[in-house]
Amino acid sequence: MLCGFVDPISLRMTDTRTPEQRRRIMQAVKTKDTGPEWAVRRWLHARGYRYRLHRKDLPGRPDIVLPGRRLAIFVHGCFWHNHGCEKGRAPKSRLEYWGPKLEANRRRDASKAAELEAQGWRVLTIWQCEISDEATLSEVLLPVLESGKISIDSAPETG
Repeated sequence: MLCGFVDPISLRMTDTRTPEQRRRIMQAVKTKDTGPEWAVRRWLHARGYRYRLHRKDLPGRPDIVLPGRRLAIFVHGCFWHNHGCEKGRAPKSRLEYWGPKLEANRRRDASKAAELEAQGWRVLTIWQCEISDEATLSEVLLPVLESGKISIDSAPETG
């Protein structure tokens, strides 16, 4: 610090991992079949709900789809989708990288949800922090599942 001037580069936090370690960590981050997704799938299956996974023909490839209820479920990690909870805080280092990346994820999530809704689907986003216990997960899922029963006569025809 010279004469009251603070160099912003010196305030930047350095990564405690080598580039190779960081690369391996980032490669290990899964996009499908994550722990939170499995928790939701187990909850649904245990209660008799049957579903499809990662439907490629739907915008955003929802993690879980209940076609008979026209319900698309996204199970989002709090960090990657910039949730406002404790787990969803942005990192303190490399803000010039993470800020735009996480914001782009949020915009894409909103866009894909709007596309699904325009096609007549109901969209539910379940956050990683909501899966901490079964009671919380039930509070999120039951109202949506019970309100969305579609009779066979009113269900749209599929392909």
